[in-house]
Formats: sequence, structure tokens, C-alpha cells
Amino acid sequence: MSTLDPFVRSSRSIPKVLATSQEIRDRSSTFVGTIYRAATEAEARSIVKHHRHVVHGAKPASHEITAWRCMVLKEGKSGLEGPDDFEVRSGSDDDGEKYGGAKVLKVMQTEGVLDAVVIVSRWYGGIMLGPIRFTHIETCAREVCRAYKTKEEMDECLAILASLDEELANLRQELAQLSPKPTPDPVSQEAQPVQVGSARGHSAKPSYDALTASSDIAKGRRLINARESAIRSLKALIAKKRATDVPST
Repeated sequence: MSTLDPFVRSSRSIPKVLATSQEIRDRSSTFVGTIYRAATEAEARSIVKHHRHVVHGAKPASHEITAWRCMVLKEGKSGLEGPDDFEVRSGSDDDGEKYGGAKVLKVMQTEGVLDAVVIVSRWYGGIMLGPIRFTHIETCAREVCRAYKTKEEMDECLAILASLDEELANLRQELAQLSPKPTPDPVSQEAQPVQVGSARGHSAKPSYDALTASSDIAKGRRLINARESAIRSLKALIAKKRATDVPST
């Protein structure tokens, strides 16, 4: 029986499924699509092997129809000369389902998916489906490709938000340093409740867990626009403050 032992013994991490399609069932046959991240053809093939023998080890699929597309360095190139140093390498494997791999690869090309391997698993039910099987294969592949692209866009949004949040924190700290600090009143200060965990200039970082879970790209873009607007406002306030603080001659 296949187990995780070979992957535990090796230095490689267990491949992570990025998206799985809904099952399509038609006359006792079942189709399911899965997508993984893969940077090279060798990695893609290794992932397919893992998917076949570990993920589906207890219930082997009749066909593991696969395709991959990876952006890699051209031979003899360093990557320092720009995009021309790279090329897309792609491939597919029908695994007995003639023309199936090419169908999956075509979907990946249409959806603009790179650095990934798509596997459409089919459990044959004993009844030949005819050309409709290719529709099922393409539907499963398309679903996971679109989920992959959505995740890529969300990851990009989160990276931008993290950068903007850091810039906002720095600008707020700069504005606070430029603002006059009132002389503390010992009496009123003693009357203030103690706020545990609060410190001047050290506000908690925003959490985007809910945004990540929702995969709401439109909301992510709205948050980016809001952060950029806040940054512009803070920069204007800082510039105004510096201008008014310049002593007249």
C-alpha cells in the first residue's frame, strides 16, 4: 500500500494542493481536477507521481491526465538581462486517455496559468462516454485554473497591502513626531485607564484572514485604493506641517 514514508524520508516537502474541482459524474465515470504549483517539468512529474501513488493510493484512478507550464531560465542565461532570458516549457501526459493531456494543456494556455501542473483524474465506470469526456476534462481543468489565478491575484493584493500598511505606519509615526506634545498633567494622567498592549507608534497590524478566506479580489483592490488615498493624505499633512514649522527669516 502506498504511504507518505518516501516523502517523509526525503528532504522534499509534501506537495500542497492549491485547488480541487467539483466532481463530474457521468454514467459511472467520475472526473476531478487538481492543481499544484510546479516550477519545473521535473517537479511537475514528481507531483504527478505523488498524486497517483499517495493521494490516490487507496483508490487509484483509471487515468491521471496531466499538463504543466513552467517559466524557466533559458540555457546559458542568468536572468539578469530581463524577460528574454526566460521561456515557457510545457508538456502533457494522456495516461491512456488519448488527446486528454492536450485538452488540459490548452485550458492552461487559455487561462494564462504558469508554474503549475494540472491533473484531471478519471475513474472509468465501464461505459464509453464518447467526445463528452473531453468536455468533462476541460471543465475540471478550467475550474482549478481559474481558482489558481484567483489565488495568485489575492496573494498579490496581500503583498501590496502589507507594503502599504508598513508605509502608513511609518508616515503616522513621522507625523506624530512632528506634532507638538502637550505637557503631561500628572493628575489627569493618573485618572486615565491603563490600556494593556498599547504603545505609541506601535499599532497592531491589520489582519486579512477574512479577506483571504473570501477570495474577494474586488474588496482587496478597494482596500488598496483606500490605503493609497490615506498615504497621499498623510504625505500632504506632513508636507504642510514641515512648511509651517520652517522659521521665518
